[in-house]
Amino acid sequence: MTIMVTGGSGYIGSVTVERLHAAGEDIVVVDDFYRGHESALTSDITIYKGKVGDRELIRRVIKEHPIEACMHFAALTYVGESVENPLHYYENNAVQTLTLIEELVRGKVGMMVFSSTAATYGEPAYSPLDELHPQSPENPYGWGKLFVERALESTAVADGLCFVGLRYFNAAGASEERGEDHTPESHLIPNVLFAAMGHRPNISVFGDNYATPDGTPIRDYVHVVDLAEAHELALNHLRNGGDSEFVNLGNGKGYSVYEVIETARLVTKRSIQVNVESPRVGDPSFLVANSEKAKKLLGWNPQYGELEQIVGSAWAWHNKHPNGYKDHNGI
Repeated sequence: MTIMVTGGSGYIGSVTVERLHAAGEDIVVVDDFYRGHESALTSDITIYKGKVGDRELIRRVIKEHPIEACMHFAALTYVGESVENPLHYYENNAVQTLTLIEELVRGKVGMMVFSSTAATYGEPAYSPLDELHPQSPENPYGWGKLFVERALESTAVADGLCFVGLRYFNAAGASEERGEDHTPESHLIPNVLFAAMGHRPNISVFGDNYATPDGTPIRDYVHVVDLAEAHELALNHLRNGGDSEFVNLGNGKGYSVYEVIETARLVTKRSIQVNVESPRVGDPSFLVANSEKAKKLLGWNPQYGELEQIVGSAWAWHNKHPNGYKDHNGI
């Protein structure tokens, strides 16, 4: 049987494909490479180039391969961009995913592992956040993902499509061969490392007067290799007849912006200049996951929980790929 992976050339998708391939799984990737990198995939991976909302393409994939399950990563992921261009995000992340789900049901594909997000929660009422925390997104990116969550719940009841929705916190780090290459890059850790490499003059810190020990926001960074393992475990949960579920994926530890910068200085042994700017509207002080459900339900046990491990793996990858992937076709 074959696993269809949408968005398999992206950051988390490519590391998951790497893991599944090493485990002997048969994989086909559906990707339009809008912000992914074809060079992140090995030459023996079957690729269908196109969008997940291309109904005829998805039908062809299902017709030509015995698709057992779909891992759905393909999405636009910039929160700020979603605010500036909400209809584009709703069409890409929600409407096209509905087409994908419809074709999975039509093709009798019974399982989906869905890449959701902690952005579905919105402003935290408490922290660490568990899966019972109210969901009230603050941007179209989060709303689009939440819409798909509700669609999956309804489809599971009406059509029997079993799913696990994985709500990521802050994905970070790298495997030995695959890492983070976005253009523009919005994530803290790679931008701090770019400052260490001299690719940028400094790192911006948006506010240093939050109600935290050092005044900077605290976030939950989860290693991308641990995320990839969680996808494999979620698939096996469904293969073993497990119920449809939503689970958080986070480290369970919080690290401040200044802690990330200081760890990067220790790992890289380089000077990193800081520029303190005004806080961004809507940035909470503290955002950390309670991932006990993933541990109990899936048997997930993150192996790379220390910040030095996360930053160190990213630094090793960026040193090996100082200009990112060779195609560097991110936008």
